[in-house]
Amino acid sequence: MAYSIQLNAVNNPEKSVKAFATVIFGNSFKVTNVAVIEGSKGNFISMPSFRTKERDEYNNPVYKDVCFPITKEFREELYEDILKLYGEMEQTGKAEVRLETEKSDEPEFTVQVKPFAREGSNMVGFANIVLNGSFVVGNVSVVQGRNGIFVAMPSYKAGNKYKDVCFPITKEFREKLNNVVIDAYQEAKEQAMQEEQERASKQVKTDEKEFMKYSGEELPFR
Repeated sequence: MAYSIQLNAVNNPEKSVKAFATVIFGNSFKVTNVAVIEGSKGNFISMPSFRTKERDEYNNPVYKDVCFPITKEFREELYEDILKLYGEMEQTGKAEVRLETEKSDEPEFTVQVKPFAREGSNMVGFANIVLNGSFVVGNVSVVQGRNGIFVAMPSYKAGNKYKDVCFPITKEFREKLNNVVIDAYQEAKEQAMQEEQERASKQVKTDEKEFMKYSGEELPFR
């Protein structure tokens, strides 16, 4: 999968985070806040994450990645390129370094959508987007707005505003992606409603059989 990388240094020697990378896939989809972290066993990559309501065995909050490579091959390729850029940054002393790509094809993608319903919430579904079968973007929301359903990309709060962590950067790719997610949501919603109707129908038939079983006999209650 074609991608370019921009790496920006963090000018604070006391922090373990040494730089942040922005990865752009096919000049169409951007992923931000990929961190280069200095560890006791060497530098490593940390993908953007969010804090869950879960707690570990030591009662510390559990964090989960917003997006990440899903194949070993692509993870090794991407992480190696980012760490090589950081090595260049250390050698040259530059605050910003880049890895450019000549390819600009839009990434192919698939989506998975799960309907969601909670009283008082305008969120109606969650989606995962998989780019080229190699990189997954989670925490994508399907939202019921005043003017219809729309897709909200994963974001983080910066002051009083929210900023998207990863998102389409061209109008064409954004429209294509949003349309596929919304269509998948509608399909998943219809399937869920159909399954619920089938369960209700089976329950009615079961209740009818139980009623007929005791018809003409002493009922098992007073």
